[in-house]
Amino acid sequence: MAQVVVTINGRSYRIACEDGQEEHLKHLSGYVSEKVKDLVGAVGQIGDTRLLVMASLLIADELSDTRTELIETRQELDNIQADAEDVLAGRLDNLASRIDHIAAGVSGT
Repeated sequence: MAQVVVTINGRSYRIACEDGQEEHLKHLSGYVSEKVKDLVGAVGQIGDTRLLVMASLLIADELSDTRTELIETRQELDNIQADAEDVLAGRLDNLASRIDHIAAGVSGT
């Protein structure tokens, strides 16, 4: 198991992660660090624990909004797909009718 040292609000933390996930963990910690930095700018140094809790809540709120958008987008795509299937079914029915009409004309019935 790999370990990565990340720095958030001037403090270093040694974090274990699965092999190969080091860069991803560094990227995530950078995102958290930026959130904490923004909070420090807005509310000052109110303690690491409070800052990390507030940053976690902000990130959870972003995640919640993103999940809601994803669900809505999936529903829209499902509706588009259903509409496209209805249009395609209508066109196939139309083509089948035309083929039947042509076949009837060829066979003389």
